[in-house]
Amino acid sequence: MTTESRVNQDLASAGVTISFGERFQASSQFDHVFKEGMLLVETTASYLDGQGRREAKTLKPPTSVLYATESMRLTTRLLDLASWLLVRRALKEGEITAEEARRKRQRLKLQSLGRPSHIKGFGELPEGLRNLIEESFKLHDRVVQLDLAMREPHDQNNVVPLVAANPVADQMSLLTRAFGGKAS
Repeated sequence: MTTESRVNQDLASAGVTISFGERFQASSQFDHVFKEGMLLVETTASYLDGQGRREAKTLKPPTSVLYATESMRLTTRLLDLASWLLVRRALKEGEITAEEARRKRQRLKLQSLGRPSHIKGFGELPEGLRNLIEESFKLHDRVVQLDLAMREPHDQNNVVPLVAANPVADQMSLLTRAFGGKAS
């Protein structure tokens, strides 16, 4: 048994809760996710500034608008992910306090703006852009899961739901309450 596993076993038997967030953030696995995220940001910037720009010029109007929309969504998603990774790394390196990290995290929006693969014309976008979009969603999904797992118990009320609310059901519920009817 390693020293680390003995310490963990001793802490667990003493009733001490081990923070997944602190453990993950201090691990080489976090470093791997960080490097992967920053590499995706760099690769995307290079693509959009080079090959993607050339490919975009060849697209016809409906697809060119979709290209512009999806490249902006991709950029926004990657900026949010990079911000999250940078805040976590700054906390890991002791550059900011846990309270500063919490405040910075509250300003970040790790929301998913719909998966574009079902949008008409998505298949007509250049393969390079489609691949970057898919990779960004894979990273996004991992970071959202890590973010949820790494939150402190008092932060759980700030969790952004992974599943979008049903606006029709919400409106029906409001109407039912307003008119005193029974919910079906």
